[in-house]
Amino acid sequence: MKSIKWTLEISSTAMKDYQDLLAWTLARFGTEQARIYAQTIESSFQDLLQGPDLAGVRSCPELGVGIASLHVARNGSKGRHIVIFRVVSLDDTAVIKVLRLLHDSMDLQRHSLFTDTE
Repeated sequence: MKSIKWTLEISSTAMKDYQDLLAWTLARFGTEQARIYAQTIESSFQDLLQGPDLAGVRSCPELGVGIASLHVARNGSKGRHIVIFRVVSLDDTAVIKVLRLLHDSMDLQRHSLFTDTE
């Protein structure tokens, strides 16, 4: 059986979400907390490289076809953001496209306007 090599792509919208949330964390909680939270989010990205069947991944059909999420608070890490993603291809290499990074208190349907071109 052939194993799938997963790659991760981060949309420009998700990258802006990441930069904004780290800037907010830095302004309110300081450099050390911003560094820790950056590591938490990057850890969730690394976890996604295991594929979309990872424990903690939740299908989100209310957000669109093939959309799923993973909360960054995992493996003992604290966090309040959700990685919203879609699997965009399944050839020799499968791509997980990170579409947004949203705070878990947000109305995801309202803030999760995606396009396939991102």
